Amino acid sequence: MGKNTKTILLGLLPLQILLVKWASYHPDFVETYYSTGVYPFISQGLRILFGWIPFSMGDLLYLSLIVLIVRYLYRNRKSIKTRPLAILKDFGVLLSVIYFLFHFLWGLNYYRQPITWKLGLEREYSQKDLVSMIEYLTLKSNTFQFDITGDSLTPVQIPYSKKEIFKKTKAGYGELEKQYPDFAYTFSSQKSSLFSVPLTYMGYGGYINPFTNEAQVNGITPRFRLPTVSGHEVGHQVGYSAEDATNFIGFWVSSINDDPYFKYAAYSHALGYCLSDLAKKDEEKFKEMMTGLHLGVRENYREINRFWAKYDNPLEPVFKSIFNTFLKANNQKEGIASYNSVVGLLISYHKKYGF
Repeated sequence: MGKNTKTILLGLLPLQILLVKWASYHPDFVETYYSTGVYPFISQGLRILFGWIPFSMGDLLYLSLIVLIVRYLYRNRKSIKTRPLAILKDFGVLLSVIYFLFHFLWGLNYYRQPITWKLGLEREYSQKDLVSMIEYLTLKSNTFQFDITGDSLTPVQIPYSKKEIFKKTKAGYGELEKQYPDFAYTFSSQKSSLFSVPLTYMGYGGYINPFTNEAQVNGITPRFRLPTVSGHEVGHQVGYSAEDATNFIGFWVSSINDDPYFKYAAYSHALGYCLSDLAKKDEEKFKEMMTGLHLGVRENYREINRFWAKYDNPLEPVFKSIFNTFLKANNQKEGIASYNSVVGLLISYHKKYGF
C-alpha cells in the first residue's frame, strides 16, 4: 500500500468518528436509511456469501488477523524503536479500515431506534409486576417441563442436533415475520463457533460476527439453552445490536415456535432473568418464588450453573469488563448490565400483547 493511500485512510479515521457521533444523535435517520434501508441487503448478501460454508469464516478471519499482526510485529521488531511513528501509522490505517467495515456492515445498528420504539414498550416496572411475571413464567415453564418429560422431577433434555436447532430457529423467525415483516430472515447463517471453548472461558454464549454476518453460537452450551441463544444471535443478524433487545427477541422467537422444547427454553430462560432480578431486590421473596418451580426446572438451572462454574477463571471478569466498555462506547449506556434489562421488555410486552 502506497504512502499516499495510507495517509488518506488514516485521515479518514477522525472523519468517520465524527460521522458515527452524528449518527448517534439521529436515530430516525439511521433507522430509515440504514437499519431498514441498506442494512437488510448487506446482511442478506453476507449470509448468501458465507452462510453455506459449514464452518465459521468469521472465526478464521479473526485468527488470520491475529497471525498477520503478530507476523508484522515480528518482521518489524527493529523498526518499533527506530521508526515508531511509521508503525503507529500502519496500525492507524488498519484501525481506520476496520472501523469503517464494522459500522458499514453492521455496527450502525447500535444507533437505530430501540425496540421499545418499534413495539411501543416501556422499561419501568414495579416489584408487583415482577412477581406477577414470575408467577406466569413459572406456570408456563412447569407446564412445558411436565408435558415433555411426563413428571415434575426430570430435567428437559433437547433431543435435537445443533443443525436442527438452527433450522427450527429459522422457522420461528418465519412465524415472527407474519406479524412483523422487518424480522424476515432468509438465507440462514447460524454456526457453532470454532472458539466455543475460549468463548466459554470468557463467559459468552455466542456472538455476531459483524464482518461476515454469521451468527456464532457457543456450541458446548447445554443444549436446552441453545434455542434462545440461537434466536438471540439471529436477532443481531436482522439488525438489532442492543443486548436487551436481542435477549427479548431470543425469547420471543422461541416462544412462538411450534416446538415444545423451544417454548420451554423460552419460558425457562425468561424466568431465570426475572428470578435473578427479584433476588437482587427481595431475597426472601425470591426464595419463596423458587419453591413453586418443578424440581426438573430447577435441575435445568443447576445444569447451567454447573456448566459455567466448570469454566470459571480469574480472567473472565477482565473479558467482561472489556465487553462492558465496548458496549458503552457503542451507545449502550448500561453496558453489560443491559442484558438484564430484558425483564422490563418482557413485562411490558406481556401487559400490552400477552404471550
